[in-house]
Amino acid sequence: METFQQHVIDPAICIRCNTCEDTCPIDAVSHDSRNYVVDPEICNACGACISPCPTGAIDNWRAVVRDAAYSLEEQFSWDDLPEENPAIADVTPVHDAGDDEGVTIQTVDTARGAAIPPRSAATPTTNLYGIKRPAEATVVGNYRLTGADTESDVRHIVLDFASLPFPVLEGQSIGVIPPGMDPSGRPHHARQYSIASPRNGERPGYNNLSLTVKRVVAGADGNATDGICSNYLCDLEKGAVVKVIGPFGASFLMPDEPLSPLLMICTGTGSAPMRAMTERRRRLHHPDDENRLMLFFGARTPEELPYFGPLKKLPTRFIDVNLAFSRVPGEPKRYVQDALMERISDVAQLLADPGTHVYVCGLRGMEDGVISALSAAAEAGALDWPSLHADMKREGRIHFETY
Repeated sequence: METFQQHVIDPAICIRCNTCEDTCPIDAVSHDSRNYVVDPEICNACGACISPCPTGAIDNWRAVVRDAAYSLEEQFSWDDLPEENPAIADVTPVHDAGDDEGVTIQTVDTARGAAIPPRSAATPTTNLYGIKRPAEATVVGNYRLTGADTESDVRHIVLDFASLPFPVLEGQSIGVIPPGMDPSGRPHHARQYSIASPRNGERPGYNNLSLTVKRVVAGADGNATDGICSNYLCDLEKGAVVKVIGPFGASFLMPDEPLSPLLMICTGTGSAPMRAMTERRRRLHHPDDENRLMLFFGARTPEELPYFGPLKKLPTRFIDVNLAFSRVPGEPKRYVQDALMERISDVAQLLADPGTHVYVCGLRGMEDGVISALSAAAEAGALDWPSLHADMKREGRIHFETY
C-alpha cells in the first residue's frame, strides 16, 4: 500500500485571492466558483505556492493511500478539510522532507516580486479572525470617490472595531464575508480587500481602518454581473455591521525606516495600499522626508481616479505624483508605464539607491509594461536590471500585488 501526503487547500480559511493558481509553475491548482483545489496527478510538492499565500490555506496536507487520493470533484465539494486518517497520518509530507538523505526539495521562483517583507518592516499580525470566528466592525463612513456622472463607482469605506483588537499594517488586507447564500445554498465565501489607511487608523487614535472598493457591474468577459461583495459594501449605510476576517499579508509591507525612498505604481483600487503608506509617512512628519516618495497612478479619466482631489493637495516636496489617463477624449491613451518612461532618469536614480522600495498594485495586465519600463530605467542608469531585480527580491525591496 503506497501512501503519500496529498496537497490540499483549506476552504475554511482560503480567501480566493488566486495567488496559489498564479504562482503554481505547473498548473496544478484550479478553481470553480467556490473552491481552489490541487490536482494530485500534477502536483509535485515543489512548494512554490506556500509562502505567497496570505492565509496559510495552501499549506495543508493529508496522508492518503495513493490509489485513493482525494479527487478534484471531492475537493470542489468541501466546506472543511477532511479529518486525518490516524492509521497513516504519520506519513512525512513531501514538501517538508527536511534533511533526509537522497531527498531533493525543488523550489521554483516565478514571482516578479519578493516573497519576504522589507528588512525593517514591523512584524504583522495575521489570521487573527477566521471564517468560524469572524470579527464584527461597524460602518462609520461610506463616501464615493469617483465622479457621480462616471460609470466607475469607487467608495472609501471606514470600518470601526470598537474595543475588539484588530491590529494592521500598511500593505495588509482583510476579508469581508457578504451575507446570504450562493446558488448551491452555502454561505458566500469571503472577498479580499486591501487596507487603505495607516496602522493607527483612518482616524488616528481610533480602532478603525478604511477600504477602497469598486462596485463590480461586469465580469471579465464584459457581460453584466453584480459583484456580490462589492455591491454589498458599496451599498452599506452608517451603522451597518460587517463580518471581517484576517488581517492577511506578511510581505507587501512598507519599511519602517522613515527616509526610505518609495516608488509606488498603481491603477484603480490598487491605490489602497499606496494611500496607506503615503498617509503613514505624512503623519510621521520627518523634517528630511522630501522627494522620497514617487507615485505613478493610472485610471481612465481624472473623474474615475480614486483620491484625485486629495492627491493634488499634497505638497510636491513630499510626494512626486504622476498621473496617467487612458480614456480622456481628444488625448492619446497613456498608461502608468508611459508615465514611467517619461520620468526615466528620475526612476533610474531611485533604482540606483539601495534603500529604495518598489510597490506595484492594480490590474495584472499592467505587470509586463511596468517591468519593461523599470528595465529601461535601469539600463538608462547603467544598471543591470536582471541582477538588480534579483537583489531587490532577495532583500524584500520589490513587491507586486495584482489581480
